[in-house]
Order: sequence, then C-alpha cells, then structure tokens
Amino acid sequence: MTSHDYSLRRSPFLTGIIEAFPLLGGYVPVAISFGLVATQSGFNILETIIISALIYAGASQFLFVAMLSAGSPLWLVIAMTLLINARHIVYAPNIAIYMPKSRWWPWLMHGLTDQIFALALTRMERLPENARLGWYTGAALLAWGSWVIGTALGAIAGEELTARWPLLGEVMPFALPALFLVLIAPRFNSKIWIVTLGLTTLAAFLLKLFGYSNAAIPAAAICGAITYHVLQRPYNGSNAHAE
Repeated sequence: MTSHDYSLRRSPFLTGIIEAFPLLGGYVPVAISFGLVATQSGFNILETIIISALIYAGASQFLFVAMLSAGSPLWLVIAMTLLINARHIVYAPNIAIYMPKSRWWPWLMHGLTDQIFALALTRMERLPENARLGWYTGAALLAWGSWVIGTALGAIAGEELTARWPLLGEVMPFALPALFLVLIAPRFNSKIWIVTLGLTTLAAFLLKLFGYSNAAIPAAAICGAITYHVLQRPYNGSNAHAE
C-alpha cells in the first residue's frame, strides 16, 4: 500500500490528526511543565494559557516567562523571543513549495512548530495536492490543542500532580531538553553534523557555565550555523571535483 493510497482512505484532516498523534508524547509533558513553571513565576492561570495559545513557541515561552519574572526589559524579552523563533524564516520556504494556494495558510502558519515542520517536510510531498491543506490543518490543530490543554492542566493542577507524584516534578523539567534531543539525534549521521552539533552544544554549555544564560541559545545557534557553513564548503567542493 502506498502513502498515496493510504491518504485517500480517510479524509486529509483525519489523516493529519492520526499521523501527528505521536507528537503528543512530547508536547503534553512539556506543556504541563510550562503551565506549572509559569504559575510559579507569578502568572495567573488565564495569562499562562493565553501565552501558550498565542505565542505557542516551546522553548521561547520558558525564556519569555523567566525573563519577565526576573524583571528584564520588555524590549529585550520580545527581541530574544523573536530571535529564537527566527528559525521559522528557514522553515516556511522549505514547505511552501508543497502548499496549494489558499487564503488560510497565513493563519495556519501559527501552527508551524519544529515537530510539525519535520512531519510536513517528509509527508506533504507524498500527498495529493488537494489533500495537503486538510492534512496540515489536522496535524497542526492537534499539536496546538494538546499544547494549550497541557498548559492548562499544568497551570490548574500542576502543583497537585507533583505533590501526589513527586517523581513527576523531577522528570518534567527534563521534558523539553528530551524533546529537542529526540529531534536532533537523527542528525548525528555524518561528520559535518557531528562536529556542528557538538560545537553548538559546547558553546551553549560554556556560555551557560560562565553566566550568559540569555545569550547561550542565540549565540550557540549562530556558532552552529557558521560551523556548518564553513565545513560544508570544502565538502561540496570535493563532491563537485569528483563529479
């Protein structure tokens, strides 16, 4: 059975929901953790849910809450949040080529996360063109809904959950790093990526170690991008010469 045949057995919307369902294993624990962290940082339940519904940016939300609760200037909070999310500038063009024309895309792009991008990049090209909008809508809405519901659960009952199951409170802070580790682990498949990701991780660790927590993520990301670019040039040159 081909993926094309499978897509036609169900509505594209339902297919998107089914194929995005495994993402909930990463989304819900992280969302619960964020809901708990936000309320402990002084945000009320409604504010916490609104942050997840409107910003919907994973790591950026944790940074957003931490910086505001620490009294950082609002302009710096906004700048750092936008900087971390700048990766979406690269995401969108890569899947735009698979999108049929629709007035709904600008609204649906709110649902473009790291995980949805990875899923869409491998799946949308194998779908019939008229099924892509429905598929993406189903996948994105499921992920967004699970994030908002998980946040609400963490904000409303997070303290009770961790009080009843103390181990849960110890595990949840590792949910976000674990989710990103799952995303980057498959990329350790070549020397270029091993060196790039290794140096990126080292840069973030050293910056954090020396007290530059706010700068660690964007500076490490820039370090990784430069490293990959520098290593890729001789690699591409040798391939071209071989051809």
